Amino acid sequence: MDRINKIIQMLEKGQHKEALTEYNVVLNSGMSDEKFLLAEELYQFGFLEEAQALVENLLEIYPEEGELLVLLGEILVEAGEEERAILVLERITEQDPNYGQSLLLLADLYQVQGLYEVCERKLLEAKKILPEEVIIDFALGELYSEQGEIIKAMVAYEIVLKENSMIAGVNIYQRMAELLSSSGAFEEALTYYDKALDEKLEINTLFGYAFTALQADYNRTAIEKFEELKVLDPEYHSLYLHLAKAYEREEELENSFRTIHEGIKQDEFNKDLYFYGGKIAIKLGKTDKAEQLFREALALDPGFIEAALTLNKLFIQQEQYEDVIDLISQLDFEEDEEPQFLWDAALSFHRLEEFSYALDKYEAAYTFYKNNPDFLRDYGYFLIEEGKTDTAAEIFKQLQKHDPTNEEYIDLLERFKGTEEY
Repeated sequence: MDRINKIIQMLEKGQHKEALTEYNVVLNSGMSDEKFLLAEELYQFGFLEEAQALVENLLEIYPEEGELLVLLGEILVEAGEEERAILVLERITEQDPNYGQSLLLLADLYQVQGLYEVCERKLLEAKKILPEEVIIDFALGELYSEQGEIIKAMVAYEIVLKENSMIAGVNIYQRMAELLSSSGAFEEALTYYDKALDEKLEINTLFGYAFTALQADYNRTAIEKFEELKVLDPEYHSLYLHLAKAYEREEELENSFRTIHEGIKQDEFNKDLYFYGGKIAIKLGKTDKAEQLFREALALDPGFIEAALTLNKLFIQQEQYEDVIDLISQLDFEEDEEPQFLWDAALSFHRLEEFSYALDKYEAAYTFYKNNPDFLRDYGYFLIEEGKTDTAAEIFKQLQKHDPTNEEYIDLLERFKGTEEY
């Protein structure tokens, strides 16, 4: 096989023209074993067309040879010709010793196409032929996991773990941890995350561990693991928001706020970091900083309704009613999408003594908040100020239904009885 070695050496040195000359010699006049060996090597080097030509040449002589059909199937898959690969692999008969391998390849192809039932049948058939091959159990675990069949996936992975904790470059302990975490079994998942990290320290596994600990309310553990991840990879953007939440739960607000700023330095276009930072700033009494962060979140996403609502709430608490009106005027939204803006506008126009505008907004908001006692109180007292006692009486009747013993409502309704309008 000196000629094959010579071609490989030429490829490794980048002498492609010389290698092609030798390749053509093998293709046209080489021995069958030379062609097969060269096809395998070229496939590994990524020379798919050349490898395919060699295999197809051999299939003209050995049309039913399963090993050749499997190799051609692999080449076609790599070349993106999945449909043709299926046709080639389906030619392999049950009696062929390569039949089990063909079933595994077919299963992969059908899974990619979303034909999960066909994929499962191929894998189960392969398992009967090759009962000791844990790669089949691994493939079943991957299939069931993708389908969300957690119990079946865990059973398959447990079989794999009896033989190997790593297979096809995948940490099986991590797979088990992810399944358990997704099913809400957080504490059990953490046990598997420990084993996965003992097997291999990997940043995605570390993130999964920390996030699962956060979900399990093991905040100190989450902080420890997120901080460890931050040291290993400070550009792992997803960690910062969750780490900030863990610190907040532990009432370490300054650490939470610091973490948000660290995250913004790494990911300056993440609106959620600015928004969450604004909420922490409010808790710290840094209202100016909170406003700045909320505005930056809205600059990144003008349709970020939650940020706009929270900023409006801050403005109302600070009695910055003109800012409420300005903010709402800048937003592009449908009234039925978020009616809270109508209520905010009504209250703000009321405080600014823009009474006609306030009435318009209150009436629009009433459609959505007719059963909300807080809104009804605002609306009712506004109507009294405007002298609309007949409408105000109806509003306070509704309020009394919510709170029949409220003396304030009873007194107001008694006063309304004495008015001509009532």
